[in-house]
Amino acid sequence: MSACVPARADSARTKHVHPPHSPPPGGPRRFRVAGADVSAAIAVFLIALPLSLGIALATGAPLQAGLVAAAVGGIVAGRIGGCPLQVSGPAAGLTVVTADLIQRYGWRTTCAITVLAGIAQLGLGCLRVARSALAVSPAIVHGMLAGIGVTIAVAQLHIVLGGTPQSSVPDNLVALPAQLAGLHPADLAVSVLTLTLLLLWPRVPGRAGEILGKLPAALIAVAGATAVAALTGLRLPKVDLPSWSSHALASLPEGPVLGLVAAVLTTTLVCSVQSLLGAVAVDKLVAARPSLTGRVKRSDLDRELLGQGAANIVSGSLGGLPIAGVAVRSSANVAAGAVSRNSTMLHGVLVVIAALLMVPALELIPLASLAALVMAVGLKMVSLNHIRTVTRHREVLVYAVTTCGVVFLGVLEGVALGIAVAVGVALHRLTRTRITHDDMERVHHVHVRGQLTFLAVPRLSRILHQVPHGADAVVELDGSFMDHAAYETLQDWQKTHTAHGGSVDITGRRPGTRISEPAEVDGCRCRPWTPWRNHQCEHPPTAPASGADRQATTGRSTGRSSDGSSGIATGPDARGAAGASRASGAPDGPPGHELARGISAFHRNIAPPMRRELARLAREGQQPSQLFLTCADSRVVTSMITSSGPGDLFVVRNVGNFVPLPGEESGDDSVAAAIEYAVDVLKVRSITVCGHSGCGAMQALLGADPGGARTPLQRWLRHGVPSLERAPAHTGGDHRARPRLAGRQPADAAERLCLANVVQQLEHLRAHESVARALDAGDLELHGMYFHVGEAQSYLLSEDADGDVFELVREPNPTG
Repeated sequence: MSACVPARADSARTKHVHPPHSPPPGGPRRFRVAGADVSAAIAVFLIALPLSLGIALATGAPLQAGLVAAAVGGIVAGRIGGCPLQVSGPAAGLTVVTADLIQRYGWRTTCAITVLAGIAQLGLGCLRVARSALAVSPAIVHGMLAGIGVTIAVAQLHIVLGGTPQSSVPDNLVALPAQLAGLHPADLAVSVLTLTLLLLWPRVPGRAGEILGKLPAALIAVAGATAVAALTGLRLPKVDLPSWSSHALASLPEGPVLGLVAAVLTTTLVCSVQSLLGAVAVDKLVAARPSLTGRVKRSDLDRELLGQGAANIVSGSLGGLPIAGVAVRSSANVAAGAVSRNSTMLHGVLVVIAALLMVPALELIPLASLAALVMAVGLKMVSLNHIRTVTRHREVLVYAVTTCGVVFLGVLEGVALGIAVAVGVALHRLTRTRITHDDMERVHHVHVRGQLTFLAVPRLSRILHQVPHGADAVVELDGSFMDHAAYETLQDWQKTHTAHGGSVDITGRRPGTRISEPAEVDGCRCRPWTPWRNHQCEHPPTAPASGADRQATTGRSTGRSSDGSSGIATGPDARGAAGASRASGAPDGPPGHELARGISAFHRNIAPPMRRELARLAREGQQPSQLFLTCADSRVVTSMITSSGPGDLFVVRNVGNFVPLPGEESGDDSVAAAIEYAVDVLKVRSITVCGHSGCGAMQALLGADPGGARTPLQRWLRHGVPSLERAPAHTGGDHRARPRLAGRQPADAAERLCLANVVQQLEHLRAHESVARALDAGDLELHGMYFHVGEAQSYLLSEDADGDVFELVREPNPTG
């Protein structure tokens, strides 16, 4: 099933060892390039060629420098770098830095600065500090890129209008009115045509759009504008590639030492940060392609720095632009199906071939078309998604200051300003703490928003002493840090308040960081989400018990060990404690007592921190991403096994997690209605059918009497007959053709039937019209899942050459 998660390629490799007296194996293995890498390399090459020329034009460097950087970035960085699928070359993020260096020091010195920056990157890679570079606030990085994008767009606008850009953004803005008054219609027409093709090409509808969309829009835009300019005979400034014999190479740097040091540091910073962030982004793209799991390793960031440094040394020595990882080309490489670093290297070889053999064709490209292309790239660097993200995280000030600093002062100055503002914002948040007190239904809520430091202790103490003696209180800590002074203040007040007969519940902190033991509320010391049957402490003792007895009872009920660690008593221990409680004469609660007690615990512990999120969901309505169809078994808690929250899952539960076929005489419209509503109205993107171990419906199916009385349950179980036929009860034959668990055979016939039932219900899903329509449109995915209750482990359905396999979902490796 293509919609299911594919199996991982973990097959063991057999080592073939020839006998001691036999001749050694044949000659060395020939170098082979996968077909997917070849097609990906061609796609990336078609994007890189016009962009490399455009970026060289934007910096004021010789146009060959862009081709040199693209070739070196593909071959050298692709071979040495630590991110196999990242494509390096001249990047738009380096345009402003390089243009400023060329204007100040000239082209040859700029090449030398590129070499020195590469050496600095080699040093950083040897020191293994790549991870530290990622400590820069994302708001600063996004602001830097946005400022560079604005600078690029404003400068290239002058070339689009047929003029020449100035050295800075303020100068370009001042000269813009005069440029508009004296614009050149031919340059403007070619630029508009380029932008139109760039915008509309990915949006060609229908079958033709699927075929044509495989060609990159950047190539089509430049090629189309070039063809129109050539056919109409427009007289425009065009690409001029001098002979390679006169190509300028690096020379010894000339200029003030401090200025050169600052230039090297700026180039190193921008190249390194952009490349490392690009490598992390490529890892996310690779993770989204399950077919690459196990084939492409995660990025080695220190090695990536070494690769980028080597590439910059070679590029600068050969008279090329500075090199960094490029997001556009890297994403295109992954999307085109690349499976190894061979695609990146092959794209560099293609650039070399084009630079040597396609010079006459390249010299037909109008400069206005390249300027329009680069201007579009610059505008895309001002991402609305990034702006929304920094706004949501309250870092818009850092973003805005960094952007304005880069635009009006320069990249290094803008980044320095952004770092200063980010540090100031962090200090402000550390010292700014909001403490409020509300009396809701005779429970006093003290809400602490922010970090609790000694600076907030006076306000905290004043608010806490507003809670009356003997009252129930809930202290909600909405922060991740508490220093010793605040800890002691809160602990001393809690002891004093409970000594006067009051109760205190402290919520909002992670497990293991609680102030002290939870105070009893109505005699119960259990936590939220404790199963009702484990609330043995809910019954008041018939006679006063000693402190030791109370401690022992509480220890049994909450699973608390003598060392203070905590857990929930389950299994035989919990049943024994419950039996002891009943044997001791503790009366059972009235009907509905457990439900009311659970609701009360929700109001006290869960509702306060969740109220804002639930209010948002109430305003916006439900927008779940998944329809989750599972069994009605009380042991299967969907939100727990999927780590989901309110609004994430649209859940349908029934006995046996059945999906009745549409139109059957004994069909069920309630399940079909839920499927139709989820797919057509809620627009869910995936449907998961989840079975589980020890399913009573599967056991009932195995022991069903075909001629028995047709009770409602027996009529419902008829929907599982196709699953029973898919998984015969006998154990002989070839297991590989049947659904199975990876690594072991099903434990018994019931588990075998449960796995087959998940696969069968996925087939039933495809028979529903709304599901089939969404699958054909590519808007929906189907997934199968098996949850082993006793092992608390989940398996996802995949498909390999041997049939349907349920693969264990493993925990992520924290060191990976």
